[in-house]
Amino acid sequence: MRFIIVVLMTLLLNSSLGVNSAQAGPKHLFKIASLAPDGSVWVTQFEKFTKEVTEKTGGEVGFRVYAGGIMGDDQAMYRKMRVGQLHGGGFTMTGIASVVPDFRIMSIPFLFNNYQEVDAVSEGLMPLFQEQFSKQGLEFIARTEVGFIYTMSTKPVVSTEELKKSTIWIPAGDPLAATFIDQIGLSPVQLSIPDVLSSLQTGLIDTVFNSLYGSIVLQWFTKAKYVTDNPFGYAYGVFLLDKKKFDKLPPKYATIIRESAAKHFSVLIEETRKSNDESNLVLKKQGVTFVKANPDSLRELQTFRQKTIDKAMGSAFSEATYNKMMKILDTYRAAHKTSGH
Repeated sequence: MRFIIVVLMTLLLNSSLGVNSAQAGPKHLFKIASLAPDGSVWVTQFEKFTKEVTEKTGGEVGFRVYAGGIMGDDQAMYRKMRVGQLHGGGFTMTGIASVVPDFRIMSIPFLFNNYQEVDAVSEGLMPLFQEQFSKQGLEFIARTEVGFIYTMSTKPVVSTEELKKSTIWIPAGDPLAATFIDQIGLSPVQLSIPDVLSSLQTGLIDTVFNSLYGSIVLQWFTKAKYVTDNPFGYAYGVFLLDKKKFDKLPPKYATIIRESAAKHFSVLIEETRKSNDESNLVLKKQGVTFVKANPDSLRELQTFRQKTIDKAMGSAFSEATYNKMMKILDTYRAAHKTSGH
């Protein structure tokens, strides 16, 4: 009888150990944060990427995702990466450009005419961005996208004069946007993205800037019911991992991450653009009104671009990177017989 009891206890113990081993989790766990809300196209596609990486590494590499800004804004996420509390994140351009200033270069107002120009410049600058982030201990995995940006307000804004009467928001820590707004003669309110909706609700601000899809997932459209239907800029981001932790991966796992990211983040950009297109109709059904900017005011705003570039050059971004970008853009336009604004 004693022998049978010992055998049963041994079997139960081995079974328990097997369960614990199976639940031990991945050998290489990356804790990732993002401002993107759960259910958004950004988080949904990212989850597909993490699932593929985990499957292809036999569960050796895993990701724990903290979405919706629960780890704070971009700056807070970056600080947590520096102390090892996080191992990566999906960052907005404005939030991470304080670490790599040249990364904000593509957000110059009225720079791009279409997404084809965006893709040509992004591809051309990618090696430079990867090198600059690497020097800061960050592994550049993929570019993310918000899309073309529109003026959104609680009242119609179709002229420069109406814009000057608005209480405008710009992202905290974005010297390029601050310089552009300053050229117009405005004094903006700087806030982090998680603070924008409450500030719209309380009336602290009445005019914001976002992509059409972004205004839906962040619920800004519930207060900013007017969209000036003339995009003036382009917004994007980046998926970064801690370089030290990434470099500890077996080479085959690092390759799996890069290959899976190339596939899924390419789809993510396609899905983001599709979502932005579809958001036009969604917003109209939700009572949002699209208005066209006064042509003279639009031309006036476009003239502030070069003034912004001249003032921001050397501080907000380097002259060398600006010249490299414009060479890529001019070459693309010459090949496709198009021009700038």
